[in-house]
Amino acid sequence: MKLKDYVWPVVGLAAVGISVWLLYKELRSISLDDVIHSLYAIPAHRWILAGFASLVAYAALAGYDRIALLHLRRRISWLFIALCSFTTYALSHNIGASVLSGAVVRYRAYSSQGMSGPEIALLIAFCSFTFILGVLTLSAVVLLMEPHLLQRFNAELPPSLSYVLGFGALAIVLLYVFGSWLHFRPLRIRRFTLEYPRVPVVAQQLIVGPLELIGAAAIIYFTLPTEGNPGFLIILGIFLVSFSAALISHAPGGLGVLELVFLTGLPDMNQADVLAALIIFRLFYLLIPFALSLLVVLYFERSQLLLRWYKKDSDT
Repeated sequence: MKLKDYVWPVVGLAAVGISVWLLYKELRSISLDDVIHSLYAIPAHRWILAGFASLVAYAALAGYDRIALLHLRRRISWLFIALCSFTTYALSHNIGASVLSGAVVRYRAYSSQGMSGPEIALLIAFCSFTFILGVLTLSAVVLLMEPHLLQRFNAELPPSLSYVLGFGALAIVLLYVFGSWLHFRPLRIRRFTLEYPRVPVVAQQLIVGPLELIGAAAIIYFTLPTEGNPGFLIILGIFLVSFSAALISHAPGGLGVLELVFLTGLPDMNQADVLAALIIFRLFYLLIPFALSLLVVLYFERSQLLLRWYKKDSDT
């Protein structure tokens, strides 16, 4: 292995180490009994709502791949897309370095459907951009409607900064939509041809990207107590910051990073309640999908192995 192969794992482990140390300083006053009590205090119907929110999030993630294939004018069965997307995100969210780990899964899956390497690379890039578009869209909404959000992380930040960032994010989204409407010419880079998405494709991106993030944030919102709860927009805004920081850190599962940002952004709430909600988020959005995705990978690899054996026997 080359030196660069160790960079992202080292960065991810360093991010985990630093975040866990800072998180330990924040949680020294919380006992395990407090967290368990907070978990038991969550009503059954809120557990159900959190589970439904996680299903919405992963259904929207499947939409990422479907929209990318629509852009590439490729027809693949919806079931295959859903299983591939589910496995990709369940593994990459837990392993870290999501672009690299997700790329391996997608290449293995979509190459079996006859897609070329450049096509798969474009699909991965398109899915990543759909996520970024969702973050920008929701960030613009949250910052413009809740301009005091940033003060939860730094009291010295003025509300005017929220308006600047919000309108800036909104301008980027509108420019992207405007470019699609004008039908910009394709950009050719060696073997790659980058075509500007058609308006119907962009419209679906603007729905699916935010929907996935709303579903994921709703898991935490539903499992937080109503007392002291600042409302869904604030929870969504904090989630956007924490989830983006977790992805940038390349920490496996955003371990420590997600918790630290949420505890910082919700100083007025009981820390044990916040931690309990984040545990449920990890259970529904990360751990259960991770376990199921391993079964999907095993089934896929088994089917591919049997297919190779069948072809080999047919040739002989």
